[in-house]
Amino acid sequence: MRKTISSLLIAGALCIGFTGAHAQSGFRFEAMAQPAQNDAIPLDTGPQARDVPPEHWFRMDGGANVRNVSHATLTPYLPANEEATGTAVIVAPGGGFLGLAMEVEGTRVAQWLAAQGVAAFVLKYRLVPTPADFKAFANGMAATRSGKPSSVRPPAETPEFAIQDGLAALALVRTHAKDWGVDPARVGMMGFSAGAFTTISASLAAKPGEKPAFIAPIYGRLTARDVPSDAPPMFAVLASDDHFFASQGFALIDGWIKAKRPVEFHLYQDGGHGFGLGRPGTTSDGWINQFMIWLRANHLAPTK
Repeated sequence: MRKTISSLLIAGALCIGFTGAHAQSGFRFEAMAQPAQNDAIPLDTGPQARDVPPEHWFRMDGGANVRNVSHATLTPYLPANEEATGTAVIVAPGGGFLGLAMEVEGTRVAQWLAAQGVAAFVLKYRLVPTPADFKAFANGMAATRSGKPSSVRPPAETPEFAIQDGLAALALVRTHAKDWGVDPARVGMMGFSAGAFTTISASLAAKPGEKPAFIAPIYGRLTARDVPSDAPPMFAVLASDDHFFASQGFALIDGWIKAKRPVEFHLYQDGGHGFGLGRPGTTSDGWINQFMIWLRANHLAPTK
């Protein structure tokens, strides 16, 4: 199983931060060998336009993370044939576009969905470059977190290449829908933190007929965007104690309502930021069960 972390987060002006133990104890980085990625399917979106150091995997507080991704891939997690619902979700981990939390916000989510009969596809999208030297990267991240000058900073908005990777992932799943037991009319996208930015931006950038069937931005920024009349149904999640986004308002939700598009918004009392499938002991625990209820109620997945 591929292991990753929920640590690199995106906020406000896309500042980097860490939650839970990271915020209390600081960073604990260690290098690791690149894991096998035998099931990863390359996306035909091309490499970065600018030079990017080699892809690098590392552990932080025991979890694995990846940075300097220059070629996007999509990894399928398919349900057993007898459990398959025909619904599919592209899962975009977060990480401030500097890294990807492939376990907590990728693999674990995909495996949970597959167990519910939903075909899941973890998107490893392209990232902005970070220093090739591991120590320089770790020091830069620590400086950014403490508000000191640093070259390791996230972009101000969703990079165009990340949007293109999201659109390419949607197209690939639809192209191979029959092979994977997927209904091409029920291919959606879920993203966490920076992945939520990518999910929202890709859905709004998609041409008519190419938009995801639904989107689920999880603890992403919910500030105002222009919402078209054909915006996909949206299921959004945020915790009221999210120290990045809770204070920025929920104008995106209002935009979906004004556009008369289906929207469900769960503002949990607690959970902070980066809670993945839910932080035990907080009301965020179990939010993904509500997501499945929402899919079924909107006829986006069969009712059991």
